[in-house]
Amino acid sequence: MMKWMNSFIKGVSRISGLVPVKVIKETTQIKDSRKIQAIKRRGNIRSRSEFTPRVDESGNPLPKSERRPKKKVACMIGYCGTGYNGMQIQNNLDVKTIEGDLFQAFVKAGAISPENADDLKKNGFMRAARTDKGVHAAGNVISCKLIIEDEDILEKINKELPDQIRVWGIERTNKSFDCRKMCSSRVYEYLLPTYSFLSPKPKTVLSELVKKDKADHPGIVRDDAEGDKWWAETSQAILDSGISQDDVNKAQAILESTNNFDNENSEINKEDTKLYNENGEITETGRLIKSIKQIENKRRRSYSVSKERLELFREAMKQYEGSHNFHNFTLGKLYKDPSARRYMKLTTVSDPFVIEGTEWVSIKIHGQSFMLHQIRKMISMAVLVIRTGCPISRIQDCFGPTKINIPKAPALGLLLENPVYEGYNGMLEKFGYNKIEFEPYKEEIDKFKMKFIYDKIYGEEVKENVFYGFFGFVDTFKGNIESKEGKHIFDFLGAVFESGISKDNNKVVEANKEDQDDAPAKPQDNVD
Repeated sequence: MMKWMNSFIKGVSRISGLVPVKVIKETTQIKDSRKIQAIKRRGNIRSRSEFTPRVDESGNPLPKSERRPKKKVACMIGYCGTGYNGMQIQNNLDVKTIEGDLFQAFVKAGAISPENADDLKKNGFMRAARTDKGVHAAGNVISCKLIIEDEDILEKINKELPDQIRVWGIERTNKSFDCRKMCSSRVYEYLLPTYSFLSPKPKTVLSELVKKDKADHPGIVRDDAEGDKWWAETSQAILDSGISQDDVNKAQAILESTNNFDNENSEINKEDTKLYNENGEITETGRLIKSIKQIENKRRRSYSVSKERLELFREAMKQYEGSHNFHNFTLGKLYKDPSARRYMKLTTVSDPFVIEGTEWVSIKIHGQSFMLHQIRKMISMAVLVIRTGCPISRIQDCFGPTKINIPKAPALGLLLENPVYEGYNGMLEKFGYNKIEFEPYKEEIDKFKMKFIYDKIYGEEVKENVFYGFFGFVDTFKGNIESKEGKHIFDFLGAVFESGISKDNNKVVEANKEDQDDAPAKPQDNVD
């Protein structure tokens, strides 16, 4: 009888389109269970059995707070990433992140109720762009649900935050707003000391390759009278300090050997390259190299780029504008991968400005989206084209099928300027909401950048000589022409380049040959 009834109910259900209540309940329970298990695996919430009620110091349950309405909002924020392990909050709460401090400030200021204080998902947390460890942002956006009835909520939130994190403004949005998906483009800034444009140091590996190219292909590689003069004057300043030419040659050989211990033909003993002995005392070798570096650094700090060289760099950066295949400017991307194609809307290079005796330029790149390391490799490639004198059009060759191993410029100069919501702002206005933009906070942001971001970058460069170290390493690097990442950058920067052809052995190089150990990179919102 029961079987007949079940069959009858199912038959009626199929005809009428109705689903029995029991079936609905069972289906719902299965879906809810699967959803909860999936979320638990991501570490976002606890199960009901694991939930611990809020209690006071005596262990007595705390009463529930007054229920107040939450609104979907866009928070415009800025931060100095120094001392933080990136933007995104981690499952390990001991790891210090920007989002972690922001979330706690929201709770303390009353923008998030105590009941929701242990769960980002309940509050719909999402960031427009993820930044990695130590990377700064003058402007970024997070979307979430906040209690914003209090007119002073913005002031209260900032009061709970450290000075290096600021919330510029909070704007209401519609419920479907997702700050990452709705973002139409992003603007990044890169600060670069202009001495980075100087030609390679004479007698280094890269300098000798440039010299050979000039002799073999006259008229193709640009002459660099400015760089030749600067290095001649610097060499004379070193000799005038009492350091002999033999000692200068010795120091250069040691530096090249230090960068290339895998070079079997190195004539330098590793013991001779030690800058400090076992007691931590500086060696004669260390004193020699330190003295030469101090003289070179002093002259670098006083370097001023010429108008002609700066215009060449601007022209090089313009090569990136438009839609191109940037597979060579990230990791794990094949030439045929559609996701490697990115659109750069605009690149600008500021006039030089001097901070604490060193001349800098600000480079801004406005692009639709970016991949991991893309901006750092774009900067590096453009600077190397200027330093080596190879044709500016060589940058266009990077978009072709040949795999090129482009070094990453230092992360130090990189910061997120702001996300852009051109398309979505029009929709917001139709709904009666304000635009999501940073222009109203420009004065505050500029002051913050100077105090908490620019000063950090300038200070670290003066202390650590980051850019000098990077380009000095590139100049003295020796290695195989073909590496597992692709064609060697020196071979690519030569006067003559043929796609897929290695000049040294006239052997066709298989484009996009991937190393077995390299796993394809996942899509990234960050670029560091």
